[in-house]
Amino acid sequence: MATRLAVRLTPRGGRDAAEGWARDEKGQPYLKARVAAPPVEGAANEALVAMIAKALKVGRRSVRIVAGDQSRLKILEIDGVIEADLERVFGQP
Repeated sequence: MATRLAVRLTPRGGRDAAEGWARDEKGQPYLKARVAAPPVEGAANEALVAMIAKALKVGRRSVRIVAGDQSRLKILEIDGVIEADLERVFGQP
């Protein structure tokens, strides 16, 4: 079973960090994240996957971008993680 996580990514953000939650115009929560990598040849996506995997203490292969790999808003699927794990690591949405 995989848990889905919406993330709004800012590439070339100076450092790799999750910066809390926000809501889109429909009221859906998403995690704000930044990475130092540029959005070139998937480097920013790779950095995001690595950062999320490290924060949740799962392997990189457990984190996949399933939608939005070319846009700022991405949908991730994470194996071996439940909603409570996301809240414990990233706070309440």
